[in-house]
Amino acid sequence: MADRFVYHCTLRWSDLDAYGHINNSRFLTLYEEARVALMFAGGKAWGVGSFADGVVIRRHEVDYLRPVDYALGRATAEAAPTVRIELWVEEIRASRFTVAYELYDGDTLASTARSVLVPFDLAAQRPRRITDEERAFLLSYAPGGASGRPA
Repeated sequence: MADRFVYHCTLRWSDLDAYGHINNSRFLTLYEEARVALMFAGGKAWGVGSFADGVVIRRHEVDYLRPVDYALGRATAEAAPTVRIELWVEEIRASRFTVAYELYDGDTLASTARSVLVPFDLAAQRPRRITDEERAFLLSYAPGGASGRPA
């Protein structure tokens, strides 16, 4: 299996719901932070900056496996608690790709998700095809590597 991209995301008080858990809608924000780090920072380090020029979400799918608390016991005076998000590219097509995620609260899997993303030409206001450079970058995080199709 290809390497997963691992992102440690700091939790914020504003992420909490009335029950003291991370609000279900905030999971999408946490996944977004990890995905942006992969595509923008990771892509730029790879030499692919085009994702920053336009990518839109076609679909999200989230499974909530257990509540995530703010967990003050894990916080320090210098740092708020974090969750670990592991992500990889599950499928690559000509003009879209799917990112899969696992969110861990400590060592416990708390949520899984998928996002279907479409490269987008902001000037023309239309979807575009994935470039060869983008495909090579995405394949570096795809299980099996060759086709980008789910294993």
